[in-house]
Amino acid sequence: MIKIAIDGNEANISNRVGSNVYAFELLRSLEKLTHSNQNIDFTVLLRQQPITDLPKARLRWNYRVVGPSRLWTQWALPLHLFAYRHQYDLLFSPGHYAPHTCPVPYVSSIMDTAYLDFPDHFRKTDLFQLTFWTKRAVKNAAKIVAISEATKADIVRHYHKKPQDIVVIYPAHTVKRIIFTEAEKSKFFKQNRISEPYILFVGTIQPRKNLTTLVEAFEIFTRMAASRALKTSRRTSTKTCSVAPKLVLAGKTGWMADSTLERIDASPLKQRIILTGFVTEAQKQMLYKNALASVLIGTHEGFGIPPLESLAHRTIPVVSNTTSLPEVVGDAGLQVDPTNAQAVADALWQVYTLTARERALYRRKAADQVKRFSWDKSARIVLNTLESVAADHK
Repeated sequence: MIKIAIDGNEANISNRVGSNVYAFELLRSLEKLTHSNQNIDFTVLLRQQPITDLPKARLRWNYRVVGPSRLWTQWALPLHLFAYRHQYDLLFSPGHYAPHTCPVPYVSSIMDTAYLDFPDHFRKTDLFQLTFWTKRAVKNAAKIVAISEATKADIVRHYHKKPQDIVVIYPAHTVKRIIFTEAEKSKFFKQNRISEPYILFVGTIQPRKNLTTLVEAFEIFTRMAASRALKTSRRTSTKTCSVAPKLVLAGKTGWMADSTLERIDASPLKQRIILTGFVTEAQKQMLYKNALASVLIGTHEGFGIPPLESLAHRTIPVVSNTTSLPEVVGDAGLQVDPTNAQAVADALWQVYTLTARERALYRRKAADQVKRFSWDKSARIVLNTLESVAADHK
């Protein structure tokens, strides 16, 4: 029997974003995949009690709370692993960090290396941890999980890890159709001053999301829409041409967001830029379903769940033509230079003026693209990787 410890802390929070979603969905899919497997035993290690939507404990799928919670990965986890090293064959971390010392082989995950390419976008304490803890984790890992081919290439470039020791395991998106009434949608939209048509950004408000460029592009696009409306009236609906668009930024405010918020406040269109704060899954689906387009032009994305969510809801994503985002959208979205506000505005205009037939073609492409990504498929690759590492270290 293979005995596997999992650092489950990334998954053990309520309001999940980014790496939290990745860890949670992998855990849930792994539990489901191995439910009848008599040869694998999992212990999910946590700093606090598991929340209710984690997979239920069962035979060969257990939870164990390990303290103290402070500096958990670098202090409590190594002590626990040394004390109970005979109970585990290996450790899997679906999050970004691994313990500074580990008595069993481990597999660690890397979301991206933006902290190395754009250090100014990170707080000093976070930058220190990301830089030095990740370097040590990559060096000592039996295998590294990268969430895209772009991230894998970055790990090879920055850390000189052998490509054969890096496994690409994509995130996915499971559409949980939430039924909401027109009245619920109207209430949410009214509370946030949202009206159609609008362009949607979903994610945390922080420098690496390149929102200052998005705001500039929105301003250019709005001027384009106003000046070209009459010329394109034959290609677009009266409603689309006659109503000025809005920009909806849906997500919590993250670190170092002051410059972004100041840019929004200084915009002549600030009354048409809506910040909703954190949105629930139902509210997010309302936004995707009714958006003209979604936009993610971050300077460095390890994968980019929002464009995949957008495709799942058949809303056209406009994304950076760099790092991992071309892998996510393929030809089902528009790819732009994230440093060029005019290029972003041109892409928004292209979406804005699509005919019904052209939109239908993008919807078909979106349906095909989404099928490339599956949590079940990703969990199987994780399991195969863990079994391979365990066999190599027997």
